[in-house]
Amino acid sequence: MAVAVLLAGFAPTAADAGTRKAKTVSAKKSSVSKKRVARSYTAKARSVVRVAPARLSYGQLAGLHAVQDDLDLKSSVALVIDQDTQEVLISKNDSAVLPIASITKLMTGLLVSEARLPMDEMITITQEDVDTEKFTGSRLRVGATLTRGELMHLALMASENRAANALGRTYPGGLAAFVSLMNAKARMLGMNDTRYVEPTGLSSKNQSSAQDLATLVKAAYDDPLLRELSTSPEHQVAVGKQTLQYRTTNRLVKNPDWNIGLQKTGYISEAGQCLVMQAKIAGRKLIMVFLDSAGKLSRIGDAERVRRWVESNPALSNPLKATNG
Repeated sequence: MAVAVLLAGFAPTAADAGTRKAKTVSAKKSSVSKKRVARSYTAKARSVVRVAPARLSYGQLAGLHAVQDDLDLKSSVALVIDQDTQEVLISKNDSAVLPIASITKLMTGLLVSEARLPMDEMITITQEDVDTEKFTGSRLRVGATLTRGELMHLALMASENRAANALGRTYPGGLAAFVSLMNAKARMLGMNDTRYVEPTGLSSKNQSSAQDLATLVKAAYDDPLLRELSTSPEHQVAVGKQTLQYRTTNRLVKNPDWNIGLQKTGYISEAGQCLVMQAKIAGRKLIMVFLDSAGKLSRIGDAERVRRWVESNPALSNPLKATNG
């Protein structure tokens, strides 16, 4: 909406009414002054921007953020368990079923890896891989051709949506068969609160609970390829005459204070900021799930809060595991 500014009452005043020269100089100064004022008002007018109100996440709409916890986590849903013993260290709304965004890609990668499909097979990005729901961007243009292995790398490390969709689309039987297999695998793992409708996580209909996602992380961690690709800090791919540089979406991967075995981030407005990880802390292999975190860096902050809490609490550390790995 254009903003109109009316300039009124800015008549020039002569500095010396006694001479024409003074009047002329004053008039010129006044003219310059009017131009400066006009430019100033125009700049202010152009700076007025209508900002659409932020969309509330499903967790916010459900009032889950009102639930308090001892660590003051910013995620409305959190679950931290010992991978080996299944001991629950932290639990917050862990049975709530919410959109999971790109955490979806862990299941996508798991199925492609388990199918033992040739990772050197060339796959071309098509119009079918273009996001028409959220209209997200991608550096993988239609017509770009990469190996299945490269698409897996970009999907798990950099959360590349077109790469993930292409993996599902080129699965034997096509995309519909792949989505059916995603749901069948979830049921087989006992993820009874989980539902998938596509392989990227862009749809808010891809939903799960923290309990189910902890199960998925444990299953994905058992796959060496997923461990390697999801914890890769960066990767280059050649697309035509270009070389594209991709980096991890999880800054903790590069942090020397962390020992991360598997990870995946996710975000859409309906899901909020999401993060799942397997990490070794104080000698324990922990599975961490954070969903519906408010704020761009809050999921990272929650993970740091948990790490410091575990490391500073002697009752939670396990020296034996720290020694024997």
